[in-house]
Amino acid sequence: MPHASFKANEQRLWQEALSDLITDPKELLMLLDLDPALLDAALRAARAFPLKVPRGFVTRIEKGNPFDPLLKQILPLDIELQATPGYVADPLQEAQVNPVPGLLHKYHGRVLVTLTSACAVHCRYCFRRHFPYEDNNPGTNGWERIFAYIRQDDSVSEVILSGGDPLAVSDKRLKLFTDQLSRIPHVKRLRIHTRLPVVLPERITDECIDWLTQIKLAPVMVIHVNHPNEISHDVREAMLTLRNARVPLFNQTVLLKGVNDEANTLAALSEALFAAGVMPYYLHVLDRVQGAAHFDMTLCKAREIHAELGNKLPGYLVPRLVCEEPGMPSKTLLATPVL
Repeated sequence: MPHASFKANEQRLWQEALSDLITDPKELLMLLDLDPALLDAALRAARAFPLKVPRGFVTRIEKGNPFDPLLKQILPLDIELQATPGYVADPLQEAQVNPVPGLLHKYHGRVLVTLTSACAVHCRYCFRRHFPYEDNNPGTNGWERIFAYIRQDDSVSEVILSGGDPLAVSDKRLKLFTDQLSRIPHVKRLRIHTRLPVVLPERITDECIDWLTQIKLAPVMVIHVNHPNEISHDVREAMLTLRNARVPLFNQTVLLKGVNDEANTLAALSEALFAAGVMPYYLHVLDRVQGAAHFDMTLCKAREIHAELGNKLPGYLVPRLVCEEPGMPSKTLLATPVL
């Protein structure tokens, strides 16, 4: 059974990589030849929100450069510990739309399920950095409450798996969940929001592709890339594998000061995404989560960048500039779409 053996080896490789993440700021600074003076601040910030990053992602960061745009997304900083007015633990008020553990129901026609609290990377701007995962990690035993909620609302045609990162879950467990979900007649689509194909591209195994292509629901995958330097050769290969399996691919980017806050960078990102078979989808302004204020910028600046981006690219490569506002029926469009 050589094929089965190969699949088992693929599973082992990505799971080993996921269990061998860099979690010690001292190791990260040493690997990247960064100033040891950064360590005390990184340790303090990591006590509030731990460092977590795959080793393969770190190889894309320029050594000795404390301003590298990928490093800025993952290095804990003292500034995260400063209280900033208007920045809160639950900026999207998700506690108000959490009817059963593991399920959020923000918008008509779709629900979001958090199958796991695990992520391969802790992005320092993450709007769920304070999310109560201990209350929203349903485990297999809690799935029936989720399915019961979905069954009683026949307007729900799409289920979104989000994070934690759903691809941190094994393919076997994902298949078990979606096999049961697909028995609910009014659910038509499965949307997967994930960062793993970007930060840990070896996650896209033959078994993962088998699951996606054999599922009875129509799959859609939304990845999350903020900077063109994140798209390595292995990431492109993973994306093209998914595209060849006819999985629609979209990208969401968060607009981050000091990371991607210029039109040239975002234009290069859109071009790199398209070359890898991914369509630019949303450009989010920052959700005002406590600890991430240093990444934020004014709406005026965001609109200015987006307008300049529209002058550089065809309309289909310009992501929609949006924000998410608690209680609104959909994301809020902040600029006229580029044609």
